[in-house]
Amino acid sequence: MSLKIKGWRSIVKWSVWAILGVLFLVFFIRVATFEGSYYSEKEGSERAVAEVNNDNDELIEVKPTDDEVKEYVVAADRPRYLSVEKLGVVKARVLPMGVNSSGELDTPNNIFDVGWYDGSGKPGQGGTMIIDGHNGGPHVHGVFKNLPDLAKGDIITVQRGDGEIFNYEVVENTSVSLDDSNEYMKTAARTPVAGKESVTLISCTGEWSQSKGTYLSRQFTRAVLVED
Repeated sequence: MSLKIKGWRSIVKWSVWAILGVLFLVFFIRVATFEGSYYSEKEGSERAVAEVNNDNDELIEVKPTDDEVKEYVVAADRPRYLSVEKLGVVKARVLPMGVNSSGELDTPNNIFDVGWYDGSGKPGQGGTMIIDGHNGGPHVHGVFKNLPDLAKGDIITVQRGDGEIFNYEVVENTSVSLDDSNEYMKTAARTPVAGKESVTLISCTGEWSQSKGTYLSRQFTRAVLVED
């Protein structure tokens, strides 16, 4: 009699484990199916997650205070502030940047700052400055969210470390696919008008790719120095 009870209990125990195993397997399959459908649905949407291109892997979505902007200083010959009246950008701090571990231009942690590639030109020295900035973060639009809105004749202003101000007039604003952007950098790094000092603004734009973790286009705005 006791053997029969023990066998019955064993059957019940293994039945419970079998049921739990089946339930777990069904749950896993449903989650996997949901994730696949979700990412497929989100592919090409404007924004899904934060794009991070800096080594610290974080983005700051809080504007610098007026005091932080005023206290920001750079060497006399370097760009200090960038302003674009049409975009509502007023004295965005210009931070010196190099390239990241992937060999791409780095960007500031704060989405309201812009980055000046320190291997490019300086204001007033006749070369071409390259300045990049964020399209936005997970919740807030960045400094260059509306960069595609600039048109020929719009003005970009750079204030140097010594206080001197330089105005640049937009002559070209184009969107380039991600695949072609590296090649286009050769064009962006030189002036669009021979003999003229220039600045090129760069930002992400276009559709967001969930699978690649980035936007599928890059915006290049090229402007030349306005002579007094």
